[in-house]
Amino acid sequence: MAPPTQLHDPNRRGFGSDNQSGVHAEILEAIISANGGHVGAYGEDPYTERLQEVIADRFGVGAEAFPVLTGTGGNVIALQSMIPRWGSVLCSASAHVNTDENGAAESVAGIKLMPIASDDGKLSPELIHDQSWRWGSVHRGEPLAITITQSTELGTAYTADEIAAIADYAHSHDMGLHIDGARLSNAAAHLGLSLKELTMDVGADTVSFGGTKNGLLFGEAIVSLTPGSLHGFSHLRKADMQLASKMRFISAQLIALLETDLWLTSASHANAMASRLAEGVRGMPGVEITQKVQSNAVFAILPPGIFPQLSAIAYFDEWNPFTREVRWVCSFDTTEADVDRFVAGLAALLA
Repeated sequence: MAPPTQLHDPNRRGFGSDNQSGVHAEILEAIISANGGHVGAYGEDPYTERLQEVIADRFGVGAEAFPVLTGTGGNVIALQSMIPRWGSVLCSASAHVNTDENGAAESVAGIKLMPIASDDGKLSPELIHDQSWRWGSVHRGEPLAITITQSTELGTAYTADEIAAIADYAHSHDMGLHIDGARLSNAAAHLGLSLKELTMDVGADTVSFGGTKNGLLFGEAIVSLTPGSLHGFSHLRKADMQLASKMRFISAQLIALLETDLWLTSASHANAMASRLAEGVRGMPGVEITQKVQSNAVFAILPPGIFPQLSAIAYFDEWNPFTREVRWVCSFDTTEADVDRFVAGLAALLA
């Protein structure tokens, strides 16, 4: 049999998204190892069983994982499990669940999102308080949950104390706290904290833990941090079309990511490459870095007319064409040479 045709240029590199990178070699090995033979479907397999032990070790005793296919699906199910049909969810206006999931929370789960403006993508008890009102009114969705994105859609990271303050506010007002952790690993790496210290220890109730942005082929996990609570995750996962029949291949990837420090080394490397990129362009004429670099993303404003030429050197997103703000995202496989080549290209264009 002839080998499959390769339809892409494996030498093409860019800063468009960590979703655009390939799969970490150790993750591919885990998938291959999980292949062959027959095991139970829909999570009735030894890999999903082992994953529960790994999740409890990383997130705390009593934490339980529900593997899903996509991050959007994980967010929808997690939020759906936390509120009644008439409830609403407070979020940052720039939160991924509000800006980049095409209304999935609204259309799939019927959830009313209440976005809150924030310059750095982060919420605070003070900002949340301004939208926390009118409980019991039939005219306004009751604010019964809060979701924060860690790291945020703008690349900034919540400290443990900041999350704890939000959790305290939420619980004192009978609200739950969900963390959209698509890049939770990057935030933990930046802060030098464990996943447990950024979730269970600070009072979060539920986490959508991301794998695809940190070297997985596919798959994420909803992590319940409140032992003994009845969330209905299993039923919602099926009803929302996120129950994978061959779940062993999601679980095997998450085990490989979390059982060792692969999650941390990959995220730390991506963060380091983003910092290298930021330092490389800082001070260049007409280039303004707009957010603190606290994960694997750099946000910057470029001079007029630069974007088409620079994106031809290495692809990236024009975040806001009206302000000329762009986003550069680094991945587990971004190299120093990738960064230095890009920085040199920008310098040449500006010259």
